[in-house]
Amino acid sequence: MEPYRTTVLIVDDDPSARKILQGRLRIMNARTLVASSGAEALEQIRRETPGIVLLDLQMPRMSGIDVLRSLKREGLGPTVIVITAHATVEIAVEAMKEGAYDFITKPVDSQHLEIVLGKAFERESLRAHNLSLRAEVEGRLVPVVTANPAMRRLLQLAQRAADSNSTILILGESGTGKEVMARRIHRWSARAASPFTVVNCVAIPDQLLESDLFGHEKGAFTGAHQLKKGKFEIADRGTIFLDEIGEVPPGIQTKLLRVLQDHEFERVGGTRAIKGDIRVIAATNSDLERAVREGRFREDLYYRLNVVNIKLPPLRERKEDIPVLVDYFLQKYAGELKKPVKQLAPGTIDDLMAYHWPGNVRELENVIERAMVLSMGDQIDPEDLPPPVTAGASRESLRGKEFHESVKEFKRWVIQDALKRSSGNQTKAAELLGLQRTYLAKLVRLLEIKTDLGLTDKDRP
Repeated sequence: MEPYRTTVLIVDDDPSARKILQGRLRIMNARTLVASSGAEALEQIRRETPGIVLLDLQMPRMSGIDVLRSLKREGLGPTVIVITAHATVEIAVEAMKEGAYDFITKPVDSQHLEIVLGKAFERESLRAHNLSLRAEVEGRLVPVVTANPAMRRLLQLAQRAADSNSTILILGESGTGKEVMARRIHRWSARAASPFTVVNCVAIPDQLLESDLFGHEKGAFTGAHQLKKGKFEIADRGTIFLDEIGEVPPGIQTKLLRVLQDHEFERVGGTRAIKGDIRVIAATNSDLERAVREGRFREDLYYRLNVVNIKLPPLRERKEDIPVLVDYFLQKYAGELKKPVKQLAPGTIDDLMAYHWPGNVRELENVIERAMVLSMGDQIDPEDLPPPVTAGASRESLRGKEFHESVKEFKRWVIQDALKRSSGNQTKAAELLGLQRTYLAKLVRLLEIKTDLGLTDKDRP
């Protein structure tokens, strides 16, 4: 069955007029709702959030103009087409001032209705497309840069999977490019013009994650002053990317399973099932099979997520990607910093190739950005790289120390470097390192890291 183009609410106190409009809209493949009064229309709009409203202006108790004013006051933004038997210029102008999109008269002419609704459908489609483009710009859509045969095979697999609606599970260590791959899959798919919505499951407190994913009704809990759409509702016809899926609490795992099985969900505090046409891509750096064995992750949800499995190798296992990634990041930050593209001095690439890159591609990008900022000459020397990256410096700083002490010192340096780059802001430093904020705070305490770092008040965010 072809999906509905959008939901249209018909607001008219005349039952026969509602019935005629419903019949015409079904022919145009639109899902229809009806309301017989202005008050009922506002309740329907708050609860159902239709894309288009056909609104009769002449109704008892609460007129169409009153409905338009209430919509403007509450910040509700459906595309409203007003209908009236009194086709005066004054009424049309007043309705447009109050936010109406277009104006048709009774008796409704079928051809005219089809033209006006066609424009409204196009407007709703453009809205969704603009949201998608904004999300892509904010998310910095980047290419998957690789010279590695295994990565190229994974890209081919991802491109084939993009054509389907199957759920995809992307595995890999932090910094390997899981979100970059997810965005590529979305762009290759038939959903590319619709939103790509990211949910970082570990960054949102458990008590707020359910509302963020599924939305909530007005009054569902303390502070829920108005209806809120969740990410699954916003992502309709698009792709939702659930990052760090392994950290989702058990109660929400059950709701996610229902979405994957039945393509429906309920808002927090709601009783009505909302249908959604959403493609799910999930990612994690944790061992989900182990989590299933230990009872921390639902087995049925794991198999629902793991329809297509893409496991990204760490950077240390695809060293041939380092030169091409370095070249890409040099070009990128030259543009952002408005500097000429710098070359690597002899020996610099050797240090980069010899390093084991625990932070993977994200760490390499940070190192190149740092080098572009700090380098004084027209090339990047080994001295412009952080000490742990340069083999000689690493051997010198760790010489004579046993294994655990060396690991501790390296962790201490990585965290201090992230804190410096984020001006001492631990939340930003945690994002740079791909860590939870609470876990970073624990490491800072255990490793006895000074968080002041000699920053002045001017340096702090």
